[in-house]
Order: sequence, then C-alpha cells, then structure tokens
Amino acid sequence: MDRNSRFLLKSFRKYYKENPPELPDRFTKREFGFMFFDSGMVQRHIGFPNMDELRRFMIGRVPSHSYYSTAYYRKPAAPTMEEKEWLGAELIFDLDADHLAGAESMTYSEMLLQIRGEMIRLVDSFLTSDLGFSEKEIHLTFSGGRGYHAHIPAPSVLGLGTQERRELVDYITCNGLDMDRVFPFQETALSQMRVGGASRTSVGRDRLIPEAGSGGWSGKMREGLMGVVNDVCDLDFDVVRRIYPSLKGSRKSSMESLQKDLRGGRKALFERNNMAALDRGHQETLVRIMREDVAPRMTSEIDKPVTPDIKRIIRLPGSVHGKTGLRVTTITRDQLSGFDPLEDAVPDSYSDAPTKVTMKRDYEFRMKGEDFRLSGETEVPEYAAVFLVGRKAADYGHLSESKEALF
Repeated sequence: MDRNSRFLLKSFRKYYKENPPELPDRFTKREFGFMFFDSGMVQRHIGFPNMDELRRFMIGRVPSHSYYSTAYYRKPAAPTMEEKEWLGAELIFDLDADHLAGAESMTYSEMLLQIRGEMIRLVDSFLTSDLGFSEKEIHLTFSGGRGYHAHIPAPSVLGLGTQERRELVDYITCNGLDMDRVFPFQETALSQMRVGGASRTSVGRDRLIPEAGSGGWSGKMREGLMGVVNDVCDLDFDVVRRIYPSLKGSRKSSMESLQKDLRGGRKALFERNNMAALDRGHQETLVRIMREDVAPRMTSEIDKPVTPDIKRIIRLPGSVHGKTGLRVTTITRDQLSGFDPLEDAVPDSYSDAPTKVTMKRDYEFRMKGEDFRLSGETEVPEYAAVFLVGRKAADYGHLSESKEALF
C-alpha cells in the first residue's frame, strides 16, 4: 500500500469510528459489496445481521468504496445470484457527470453544478410530475463522487422486471418519441375542382398542436414549441441559429419568411391548437426543431444501464467515497436545490490541521468556504488533503522529504 492509500485509510478509519453508515430499509435482506485500498476488486456476497456487525466491519476493514444491493434477497450472502433468491428491487436512477456533454473540459465544481440541475429536472419533470411519485417516495443521495442517485423503494415498483424498467428509461430519455404522434396531421378540405366532369376536393394536411393541460411528452412539447415560436419571433437570426442548431444552414430569406409567418400566426397557433395558419414548409421546420433541438434538452442525463439492472449494487449512504473522501449524503428535494458537495458533504471528522501535500498539477477549487490555488509542495487542511489525494491531484507529503520522515 503506497503512502497515499495509507493516508486515506487513516482518515477513513477516523471517520468510521465517529460515523456509522446509514442502514437501508430491510438491510438484512440486502447484499453488500466493498473495495479496499490494497485491492482493486469488489468483494461482494456479504450480508450483515445487525448494525453492530456492519460498523465493526467498516472500522476494522476500512473500505475505500462501500455498496449495497438495490435488490432484496432471501439469502443475500449466498455466493451466487441464483442462490440468493431475488425478492424485488428498488427503482434506481443514477446521474453521473461523466455522461455530460463537454464534461472533459469542466472543473469538478462545474460538473457538480450541472449534474445537480439534471437531478432537479429528473425529479420535477419526470418522477413527481409524469410518473406520479411523491417526494416522500423518492430518496435522494449525493454519490460522494460526481453525481446523484434517486432511490424509489415504493411497493408498486419492487416487482418490476428489466423490460419495464427499460421502458421507463426510454420514456425519460425520449428514446423513440414519434413526432407524428405528438404533432399529428389533420386533413383539411381546401377547395372543389372539376376534373373530367367530376367534382373533386383538394385536401391539405396541417399539423395539430397538443392541447393546453396535456400530460407527458405532449405537454412538454407544447411548452417547448411556445418557446421556439417566441424565440424566432423576438430574437436576431444569428441568436436563433445558435439556440437551435438545426437552423444553422438556413438562408436569411428563409428565416425572414419563417419569422414573418410566425408573427402573423403566433396567437392563432395555441388558441386553435393547430398550425394551419402557417405555411406547410414552416410547419415541418418547427417539427424538425422540436425533434432535433428541443426534445433532447428536455430529457434527463441518467445512466441508462443502471435502472434496468434489478441486481445492482449502489453507494451506501453514510459511507465515504474513495476518490474524493466526500460523504455519500442523503438529502431531501428541498436540500437538493442548494446542495454543494464541497461544503455539505465534507465529513467533520477531517480536521483543519495543516497537512503536507505535493501537487501533481496546478489546482483551484473552493471547499468549506475557502478558496485554494495550489501548486508544488504546499500545506492544506486535512479535509482538503483527503480530497486532493483522493482525486489524484496531489500526493500526500512533500516528496522532497525522505519516506521515513512522512510516517
């Protein structure tokens, strides 16, 4: 075990002596899994009969990462999944910042801020709104690393299989949304004409708009379309092209025509719930914007493989994350809006004592109300040292000193 691992192990042991992990409901029916500082493998198929046994394990073994099963089992410590006898599983949604577009260029704090917004959207736009879960049924946690988890242990979802859970993922991620069903065609008689002595009716096809108060994706698309129409009517063309990339190649004359048409028919669109007041080419332009630009922004960046997995293990609330030293923290929906992991998930057991570290690269961050701008050999509070060493942004100690002087 290297010096960095020994430092983190010492800090984690101090934490676990003062802070027992939070127990999930029916924890004796859960499988537990752990990783350790001296091993890169996950040790699974562990069960605990009571809280004291789990706490002694955490203090004695000091895991670097701690997990528990989202599933309930008759025999959680059985060595194979078949022998465990699956009884049901929570519904889980995992949001991790590494799935965000452009994550590689973001700072840690920027990633945390954006992924928090994604979790807020998931809860407010999908879980409580479309799917009808109450806030009490949704248990939220900060993962300790780069994301958030939503656990739903409601009896109504425990028996859902992989396919049903995958359908929920498809709904939330807008996979397979049919714009011809959201904005269906309505045939309209335009005129009568004589052809070969017979009378024929000319028929036009105009797009309908979901009615006010529509639920699900229909309601989301109506609101999104209102935003598109207002933007095209009120903003400069260059700004509109930036907001809606599907219009990037549009000529100025086409944009002027679309804008003029929308300005004249803006009010009628949503009073009549159809696009009949618009040129049909402009109707299709709006549908393309909704499909290519708007709908993807209304989804939530969930980790797609996690939710359908009915035998998943996930971070144990109250444990600490081996790559940050931050606590896996249970929060309410109200707390989520202002939650800052580098303020609210820093364990109190980490002290303010000056701790020597050697930076691997220049690093700036804000933690517990203090701004840090670090390079080279320096000293920081212990809580910051744990974070930096866990993030592999620094080595514990001053490397110019002898190894013996550090321990």
